[in-house]
Amino acid sequence: MTLKDVARAAGVSTSTASRVLDERLPRSQTAAAGRVRQVATELGYVRDPLASALRRAGTSTIGVVVPRLTDTVMALLYEEIADAATARGMFAVVASTHDQPDRERLAVQSLLRRRVDGIIRTTARTDSRLDEAEGRSVRQVLAIRGDGVLSAAVGDDGLGGRLATRHLVDLGHRRIALVGGPDYATSAAGRRQGYLDALTDAGVGVDESLMVGGGFAVEDGEAAGLTLLARPDRPTAIFAVNDHVAIGVLSVAARLGLSVPQDLSVVGYNDIPVVAKLPVPLTTVRVPFAQIAAGALSLLLDSDDVGTRTLTYAPTLIPRGSTASPSAG
Repeated sequence: MTLKDVARAAGVSTSTASRVLDERLPRSQTAAAGRVRQVATELGYVRDPLASALRRAGTSTIGVVVPRLTDTVMALLYEEIADAATARGMFAVVASTHDQPDRERLAVQSLLRRRVDGIIRTTARTDSRLDEAEGRSVRQVLAIRGDGVLSAAVGDDGLGGRLATRHLVDLGHRRIALVGGPDYATSAAGRRQGYLDALTDAGVGVDESLMVGGGFAVEDGEAAGLTLLARPDRPTAIFAVNDHVAIGVLSVAARLGLSVPQDLSVVGYNDIPVVAKLPVPLTTVRVPFAQIAAGALSLLLDSDDVGTRTLTYAPTLIPRGSTASPSAG
């Protein structure tokens, strides 16, 4: 009795039957999975672990899925993952998705066809998840963003948001705006919550009109900057969800003739290399990418637990020239 016989009798593909009967994977509770298990029992099918191991011989390759490699943060994280993989005698390959769920599915399928031994995804969204059957033939973990389902290695975004906002509060700012990033990313949500917590802790009222959403790109910072800085009651400080968004805000400030930090203080997030070299070096929150990369690889390769685990790493505030007291000018 072969696996193909079971699949045929259950009315499913051979790959689906294989996943259902693989004890190393999470137990599926779908009707199709129940039918496969019932048919296997009735037909007396017994999985051959040796044959399975030979079919699944490792390639010593890790797949990494990122939104886009033009994003410096993702490029930095991929390099850290690749270095950590090399230290383990493995090779990391990357696929990009433009942060679109349909392209993410295609990227995962492409990596699976290349028989990678595991996948690290930095593309998790709270508004869209891969179906259980998609990409589960190998272990997957998340990095930077979580989804509450898969294990993840992330920065403490709530702490980072508090550090950035408290820095501005301590300088004397009270009209502090947030350019908060997309709702679907847990990293953006955590930084937004940290911003709110810091204002509340300091007794500063939350003005929701100073909270602007958007994406993670420079262009998103420009759009938000125009919205916030064209106001007659413009903020004296802005906390941006990442450094690219902060650079967009700085560009608009320069076009409007505002001086940083005399007229406007700006804080970014991530500490990508270029921000220390800007004409006005950017105050930002440094994310420990090397630790996150090592943590994600450890979750992928070292953990036998199929449950959800989250490894969280603390960021650090890096004060530079883009922040000062609102009375500095």
